[in-house]
Amino acid sequence: MGFLDVLDARLGDGLENMLCSHHTRRLTRLGWGDVLIGDGAGWFTPRRPVQRGNKIEVLIDGANAFPVVAKAIENAEKYVHIANWHASPDFRLTREPGAPHLSELLSAAAERIPVRVLLWAGPPVPMFEPTRKRALAAQKAFWDCGAVRCELDARERTLHCHHEKIVIVDDVAFVGGLDMTAVEGDRHDSPEHPPRDLGWHDHVARLEGPIVAEVAAHFAARWLEIAGETLPAPEVPPEAGSSSVQLVRTIPEKTYSFAPHGDFSLLDSYLRALRAAESLIYVENQFLWSPEITEVLLEKLSRPPSPEFRMVLLLPQKPSNGADTTRGQLGRLLDVDEDGRLVAATLVSHGDAPVYVHAKLSIVDDRWMSIGSANLNEHSLFNDTEVNVVTDDAEVVRATRLRLWAEHLGTDVSGPAHEIVDRVWRSELKGSGRVTSLPGVSRRAGRLQGPLRGLLVDG
Repeated sequence: MGFLDVLDARLGDGLENMLCSHHTRRLTRLGWGDVLIGDGAGWFTPRRPVQRGNKIEVLIDGANAFPVVAKAIENAEKYVHIANWHASPDFRLTREPGAPHLSELLSAAAERIPVRVLLWAGPPVPMFEPTRKRALAAQKAFWDCGAVRCELDARERTLHCHHEKIVIVDDVAFVGGLDMTAVEGDRHDSPEHPPRDLGWHDHVARLEGPIVAEVAAHFAARWLEIAGETLPAPEVPPEAGSSSVQLVRTIPEKTYSFAPHGDFSLLDSYLRALRAAESLIYVENQFLWSPEITEVLLEKLSRPPSPEFRMVLLLPQKPSNGADTTRGQLGRLLDVDEDGRLVAATLVSHGDAPVYVHAKLSIVDDRWMSIGSANLNEHSLFNDTEVNVVTDDAEVVRATRLRLWAEHLGTDVSGPAHEIVDRVWRSELKGSGRVTSLPGVSRRAGRLQGPLRGLLVDG
């Protein structure tokens, strides 16, 4: 390693330490300090209730997820509530000929039931999408299409946003990473990832059972503060399955009166599960530049908890921003992976066209899964509003991993996870299949941009 690389690494370490210390002080002041300084482990955070008796189904990619959401809206009998980063009135949830625009779909539902849409208002200055002008135009279009009520939430922290993606229809809730828009990319894609300008890999969890009332209550709390309308207390649906599910959130302090000290249960949930990992950590995420998360991953690779322990990270080839920071954190992990336990990959379509990994899903030991809107960066874990759902239903978790690995690897993946990592994942990285190794690490930009961005925009 040359002098500049050594200097860069030391500067990066120093800045990351400053950032982590700042977050520790901030969360300690807010009563959340044990999340970062404690050694809590396990499948659920004690900060949020765990709902029993649920059914959770993971819908993989937009071509599978959007039609299910559309059908639920078409058949709605009580209400439709949507909270998104952005939603475009002219977006079509299905690509069938004659499929209605989202505004038309919601307008038809609004003729018989209440329909409420809550969107981020966009940044105060047009630095990035969706601009405030675009958000206002969407709001007007939803209002103009009928009885749909659309409100804009401008209570974001500086340079941050409302990022959650939830839909509640009667006794069903959808929580995931897909927005109903083509802004910054076309969300329609299938597990086959056919050739197109840019594929888009993502997930949505379809939920039934008591957990739906938790999602509905979260929407109602935000709606009250922004729209000034008190919604009826959500009815708790009857048990619909055998899965335990927990709703976890990021809500920065001083954003809403219902969480004056914030809610960092999503970060707590992630850290607990990653600390508890014994055999497998599998991550699909748009970003990996949170030093708090990376420190736990580094510990697992430096001191493997078992001989079988493996780690698979599926990241985009070129994130919309933060590319170098993703590479920088990955570089740290690769440096300590002396035993070859780590696989770092991205997705490609036929002909090596990139597939954008917009996913926010993680699996630990085939016993824990988190899915929702949160990226593994400081925005999602500390400063944007986010919603994930977590389950410890081992049958659901393992089945989801097998479906994802079968999609990505195109072969039988039913053996022990560590054997599939060593035999299939590593082999596929050398071939011409759906997965390929991530490109080289930009150490200087990678180590510095993330910490600097965090220190500059994180109050």
